[in-house]
Amino acid sequence: MSKKITALFDLDGVIVDTEDEYTKFWDAQGAKYRPEIPHFAAGIKGNTLVQVFEKYFLGNAAAQEKITAELDEFEREMPYKYICGILEFLEILKGAGANTAIVTSSNNKKMASVFARRPELKEYFDEVITSERVKKSKPDPEGYLLGASIFSADKTHGSVFEDSSAGLAAARASGLNVVGLATTYPKERIESFCDKVISDFRGQTMELFGDVLKSKKNF
Repeated sequence: MSKKITALFDLDGVIVDTEDEYTKFWDAQGAKYRPEIPHFAAGIKGNTLVQVFEKYFLGNAAAQEKITAELDEFEREMPYKYICGILEFLEILKGAGANTAIVTSSNNKKMASVFARRPELKEYFDEVITSERVKKSKPDPEGYLLGASIFSADKTHGSVFEDSSAGLAAARASGLNVVGLATTYPKERIESFCDKVISDFRGQTMELFGDVLKSKKNF
């Protein structure tokens, strides 16, 4: 191909496996502050901290301050286990000269914790687009549109890797190709949003991008 492949990756559930950790944290916060809401963590998947506060802790400045401090500490200590096969796939992309970026609803402080724990990740990404670089969070496509514009990517050469409902909606709205990771939700729940669904990155090669184009849906 004459034009470089551009691959835009969400972070949680796509690069690092944090689902169980965040479920424990937010269920504990829900039990403490909003006990009337069962399974609190399940209801906030894909939401930014600002969105969670606006919906569930509006006007409760004390709770917001305490949760923020506890979350910062929690994220500093998280192991940030990799999604299976991601490093091998990123190495393939690097060898092929592809453009790569992380597009996440997480903030700079969270990314600093990720890179402190996983410093090798930095060498695989040309750009990191955090919540500070956009005005609108997922499901708004602003982050992915920014990533596409940085690399002049289009629907022929640009693909998004996502797992959450809000993230997949953002990816679809961007007009780029959408590869869903069945890490947070089962394949059946996300496949209508995606051009292709994969379980993880084991065995994936550059041929994945050709497969996505062949199965491209007209959303």
